Amino acid sequence: MAGAVIVSRMTSGPVRSLRPHRLVPMSGRNPQDAHRAATPLELLYDLTLVVAFSIAGSQFAHSLSAGHVWSGLLAFLFCMFAIIWAWMTYAWFASAYDTDDWGFRIATLVQMLGVTILALGIGDLFAGFDEGVLDNGVIVVGYVIMRLSMVSLWLRAARDDPHHRSVLLGYVKVIGGAQIGWIITAFVPLPIPLLLVLMAVLYATEVGGSAFLESREGRLPIHAHHIAERFGLLAIITFGEVVLGTTTAVEAVTAETGWTLDAGVLAFSGITMVVGMWWVYFSIPYGEILSRRRTLRVRWAYSHLAIYSAIAAVGAGLHAVAYYLEHHSELDAVNTALTVAIPLCAYVVAVYMLFHLLLPGRDAVHLWLIVGTIACIAIGVVLAVAGASIAWAVLVLTVAPWISVIGYEVYGDGHIRRELAKL
Repeated sequence: MAGAVIVSRMTSGPVRSLRPHRLVPMSGRNPQDAHRAATPLELLYDLTLVVAFSIAGSQFAHSLSAGHVWSGLLAFLFCMFAIIWAWMTYAWFASAYDTDDWGFRIATLVQMLGVTILALGIGDLFAGFDEGVLDNGVIVVGYVIMRLSMVSLWLRAARDDPHHRSVLLGYVKVIGGAQIGWIITAFVPLPIPLLLVLMAVLYATEVGGSAFLESREGRLPIHAHHIAERFGLLAIITFGEVVLGTTTAVEAVTAETGWTLDAGVLAFSGITMVVGMWWVYFSIPYGEILSRRRTLRVRWAYSHLAIYSAIAAVGAGLHAVAYYLEHHSELDAVNTALTVAIPLCAYVVAVYMLFHLLLPGRDAVHLWLIVGTIACIAIGVVLAVAGASIAWAVLVLTVAPWISVIGYEVYGDGHIRRELAKL
């Protein structure tokens, strides 16, 4: 009988052929399923993130070009946390309990509506930050809608999976309860110091609470290769923001002067940069490592808050370059170059930190690659200081991720294989 219960609970997937039109018990997916992949429903949901990232990046670029660097940065980080964190929670749950029945699909529909509403409030948030106020009402409405959808899913899974009931109900209490605080930030007038304290508590509750539940209450049956694929797919979507920034920048040049050498350099630079960044991210076999080091999964997931934000910020920086070329920017050439250089540097550092988290140990080659990358980024900024065209400064910045690509192809791949063998 015990064996039958285990087999029933840890099924390889939802029993669509037996009960295609009914609710399937959320007893937990098999984390060892050899054929697990992202579903069409998950891919459809991800499309809403495209819109949210695009609006956030465009608004950030506008704030940068208007000279509202710090207020724009704060608004951008606020938006990115809301978008990425809510998506991560859904992806994490789906990896463990996706039944693809009508109930799960309706809950996903609610998630998509929440993302859309959140995206529609991004403009108000940026405008409010520029004026020194927090206008996050629409964003909070969208965010809370997404959370209510998750609460329904957590409760449903808690009913069907007694083995993980404590952690699932913990999510309902911690994350669900935090929504009251977010509603207060949006609709209750509070003094700025008190508002900042409340927001800090809410961030700590959502992020820290989730980490505590996963570490102390019992980890959900996450499929390592599936979750790695899901996070990789969102990385590709975020890289699309860099492609959009490149296209906007090149369009700005060609609209003013037609196709020139600068336009060609920018087109080459932006696309080559995003391919280099993509290559660096996907050089690490995340699924293979996470399947062997389960305790690192939460920290690995959290690191993507920084990685996704840095990628999207590079795209916003390239968009700011477009404003500069159109003479619609308050920034000079140096500061415009920094809008690309700083997030690019943050991205490289974040990926290397993630690598050392997954495969710990000090390696001199990695140190030299990081130093070489940062030096290349610094040279690109120095070119702008020296008065070179912004297109040529961006071209030098493009080389930065390719230093790591070459390092991986020459040395890193073998190093990763050796470290995996140790695991």
